Amino acid sequence: MPTDQKYTVVLDVMGADGGPGDIIQGGIGAARKLGEKLNLILIGHSELINKYLSGIPEVPANITVKHASAEVPMHISATDGVRIRDNSISLGLKMVKEKLADAFVSPGNTGAVMAISLLTLGRIKGVMRPAITTVFPTSTGQPTVVLDAGANADCKPVHLSQFAVMGSVYSSIVFNREDPRVGLLSIGEERSKGNELIFNARKILKDSRINFVGNIEGRDILSGTIDVAVTDGFTGNILLKFAESIQPMMVKAVKRQIQTNIFSRFGVMLLLPFMKRMNNAFDYAESGGAPLLGVDGVVIICHGSSSARAITNAIVVAVEMASKKVNERIRDELINNHFGKNNESKDKSQNIGNGIVCPAATDD
Repeated sequence: MPTDQKYTVVLDVMGADGGPGDIIQGGIGAARKLGEKLNLILIGHSELINKYLSGIPEVPANITVKHASAEVPMHISATDGVRIRDNSISLGLKMVKEKLADAFVSPGNTGAVMAISLLTLGRIKGVMRPAITTVFPTSTGQPTVVLDAGANADCKPVHLSQFAVMGSVYSSIVFNREDPRVGLLSIGEERSKGNELIFNARKILKDSRINFVGNIEGRDILSGTIDVAVTDGFTGNILLKFAESIQPMMVKAVKRQIQTNIFSRFGVMLLLPFMKRMNNAFDYAESGGAPLLGVDGVVIICHGSSSARAITNAIVVAVEMASKKVNERIRDELINNHFGKNNESKDKSQNIGNGIVCPAATDD
């Protein structure tokens, strides 16, 4: 990241599950960590934000506040969220659209962030559907990029092929991987296994220029045998929610064993450093947030219950994506790897509520 370049990130502090406190603290953490590389704008109810900041000693000088008169609550649908005037999500994304900011980060209503991003920023030229991109830990220590993790419940083969290109570009840039291995998530590695979507997507990916290794199974994601796993948003979101349950399950299981056996308590003391590393490996806060790849701007979607550390890491990811021009690289790669004329055609199912996941209530 160039030391003489400053990046402006808008952080939406409204709409999170636990209120704005942890979100603002996460923003302060990022402002201190990145220093002069970052200009952070906290967007939301200015009176509330300034009141919170007044209790913080030595607020970083690279933090400013922008007022938004409304917020999008977690419990409403994406389509209802779009209708709320002057909400923090809309105003923040408008700043990205007008080149007043380089990136937008939000732990608010996921469906609303996706919908407003599409309406405000549009899509990268050649992209039919955006995809939520997340990172899974592996036994090798090198993470697996998984997409789509929830933006599109129903997909066509060409959508999966584009997810593969976007995921490959993201993996190569963010994790410095040369020619990332891309797999198509199915019920078996054999070509004969899968549904019609998998069969047809496989045919397209075989003829692409990316390093497509074929079908993969769910176990391959955590084993580290591939770098990018591609699936539809319905399957991907189930996979993501399952993965989020691993860390708290492991913590509870260890605590239960400690309570039932006095010798286990001595063993835990010896294993404590290892357990902390394992806990961090499965903690979503380490990756911070999920980039919404495919929209024409840097957008990071965070969990509704994000900790301050998760927000700090999400802002770091946003700056990294902006500095490394991930969107520009995706655009170039799609032009060179366009899979035929279909890539430029208008996809009728892109409309809000018809293909894009817009749940009646979002919980993250």
